Amino acid sequence: MAISDMKRNGWIWDVLAMVGMPVLVYVVTRQILQRLDPDAHAKAEAQQKALAASSRLQSIFSDHERQRQEEEDYADDENDERALEYEEPVQREPLNLTAYEQTIAMEVVSPSDIPITFDDIGGLDTIIDELRESIIYPLTMPHLYANHSSLLTAPSGVLLYGPPGCGKTMLAKALARESGACFINLHISTLTEKWYGDSNKLVAAVFSLARKLQPTIVFIDEIDAVLGQRRSGEHEASGMVKAEFMTHWDGLASSTVDGGSQRICILGATNRIQDIDEAILRRMPKKFPVSLPNARQRRSIFDLTLRDTKLDPKFFDFDTLVRISAGMSGSDIKEACRDAAMVPIREYIKDAKASGRGVRGITSEMVRGLQTDDFFGRRGSVKQLQKPEEEVEEAESGSEERSTGSVASGSTEEVEEFGDVDGIEEARG
Repeated sequence: MAISDMKRNGWIWDVLAMVGMPVLVYVVTRQILQRLDPDAHAKAEAQQKALAASSRLQSIFSDHERQRQEEEDYADDENDERALEYEEPVQREPLNLTAYEQTIAMEVVSPSDIPITFDDIGGLDTIIDELRESIIYPLTMPHLYANHSSLLTAPSGVLLYGPPGCGKTMLAKALARESGACFINLHISTLTEKWYGDSNKLVAAVFSLARKLQPTIVFIDEIDAVLGQRRSGEHEASGMVKAEFMTHWDGLASSTVDGGSQRICILGATNRIQDIDEAILRRMPKKFPVSLPNARQRRSIFDLTLRDTKLDPKFFDFDTLVRISAGMSGSDIKEACRDAAMVPIREYIKDAKASGRGVRGITSEMVRGLQTDDFFGRRGSVKQLQKPEEEVEEAESGSEERSTGSVASGSTEEVEEFGDVDGIEEARG
């Protein structure tokens, strides 16, 4: 009996060994090969990137569906069918991302994640109105515009240009937020790859992903750096990227899977419009000069920047600040306000320490309001940034002339300053 049990147990162990050994060999061999694989780390990163990209896009789509459901509920409550017409649902292409599209997907920003709206931008009301009419409405209400006229489609490209610090990037962010479109914030480094031809494939992925996510705004800040003038001595890879970009850009006019026109817009911003290739400028029919603010615009910027700041009504004069800030950009004004806002707090802390009271228990009510004199006397203040009188007059007159909207309706001086943009002077003649 004991011998029979031993034989039975031995047979069981033999079967387990026969089954287990191949499994053990497979696991060990796989681990060894993975450690020897030079691309193992890259493959692991690719898998993580794919999961992150998929999660990000699903989150964006969920936000879109939730927003649309809220609009439908509002329309039902108000019995107003026009609310449903604001954003027409799109039959999207299947969201099967390639490896290159996954790389671009990491640059996608949900409109709900952008904290800036047009209400946060001061002094650019004319440009904002034109952006609404030429981009937001055609992107969000294509059925209304397409049925009225084939000419009323969203432009394939929009360019914001002008001196630094005047609000070009803020306009782009607010445009994405207000339109509700997927926003691809394309960085130049994303398109730069060491392997020959990979940059071209990434450019193609930008447009293929934009089609899958439409309505989409592709934003390229400092667009002159990646799509600048083509020259004979230029590196071959750089020229190929520009050619690839323009080829796919022309393809934006093709229809979507449901037969409608594509709802994709390329938005660029630059300080050096004269360095952008002419073929790129042709593909951006809407060009908006974002210049230094005039007096009315500076007052609007001061109002917005200081709207939640405690002011001393007796010793604060907006008109004085507006007058002496001529020639300053919106960014300069904001930094001057930030520096001035620290003066009352700095004074109170200094006095509290000098009197031995300490700084514990300080509240905002104990600090005096902001005064006009707080903008003077420190590095970076309005007084330090103030231009000479002749420059102030020139900036003031130039701002008045350039605050009227896009290049198509802008002044001759604006075009001359940045060059003959897309043959405008020739057309005028």
